[in-house]
Amino acid sequence: MSAIADVARLAGVSKSTASRALSGNGYVSGATRSRVQSAAADIGYIPSSIASSLATGLTRNVGVVIPFVNRWFFAEVLEGIESALISAGYDLTLYRLHDDAARRQHIFDYLLRRKRVDAVVVVGISLNPLEVGSLTALGKPIVGIGGEIPAISTVSIDDASASRFLTDHLVSLGHTRIMHLGGDQHEQMDFAVHTQRLAGFRQALATAGLSHRGDFRAVAYSIPGGYAGALAVLSDPSSRPTAIVAGCDEIAIGVILAARQLGIAVPAQLSVVGIDGHALAEMFGLTTLEQHPTEQGQRAVQLILDRLGPHTGAIPNERITMPVDFVVRRSSTAPPRRE
Repeated sequence: MSAIADVARLAGVSKSTASRALSGNGYVSGATRSRVQSAAADIGYIPSSIASSLATGLTRNVGVVIPFVNRWFFAEVLEGIESALISAGYDLTLYRLHDDAARRQHIFDYLLRRKRVDAVVVVGISLNPLEVGSLTALGKPIVGIGGEIPAISTVSIDDASASRFLTDHLVSLGHTRIMHLGGDQHEQMDFAVHTQRLAGFRQALATAGLSHRGDFRAVAYSIPGGYAGALAVLSDPSSRPTAIVAGCDEIAIGVILAARQLGIAVPAQLSVVGIDGHALAEMFGLTTLEQHPTEQGQRAVQLILDRLGPHTGAIPNERITMPVDFVVRRSSTAPPRRE
């Protein structure tokens, strides 16, 4: 088995320089680092993670706590986290949070303490004070994705602003009968995203003087959820809205499918907007606010790496609002039909 001394000899550097180049700890010029890495590859040298951990106190492993792995937003965030960690030479340990309170507590009080991690990324979870205390007691960098967490750096979009902007867009087209299909206000674990998007929608209506009863219907955050909700909302021509602000792109796609089944032309008879930038949005011609979840995951990792790197003092917590891109597709939005 090749040793670090063999790598150093082949690269023409000292053992300590070779070690720094391969571990990423301490300064080494780019040219020297490339030469050492090339030498290590040539002789098949693989650094010992155990030895590195003992020497630096770091495991080069980051824990990620996430409620879902099979939903679009969370899968995209996880892809961004994983790619950024791999590029930085870090491993990832995944903890899927369950609805069961005891299992949830077990993750924060036991698993994250037992497993050796250098930092923790929490995705789409509104932490209670006890959970925040458990994480901060680890004494390691912690970053949240999805909303504000007291005493923890976070990355997210402004959900209220997003739905308000989309509603304003529909108002600017001339729509007055606008409805929001979003998440259940009593079933949300992710920073009250459902509540914030409904609040933004209603703020826009109030500003435009369009507030009315029956402006909201709770649906599951999925294509089937949007489809079922839209069938109920659109089946009565006398109360049918001319535009719908969907809580996410998947709901919006379900609305479009329901409208097709009912013979309602989109956008001639019904305009639909969503939030996400889902991979299917372009296929359905959906007007949407793209929130780039992969980039949110990458940004969270950068915050972690900044806090793991050498610095003279503690880095203050940050509340980072990520940019969104408004994509207008005339296949889903248009001025209302004149009656």
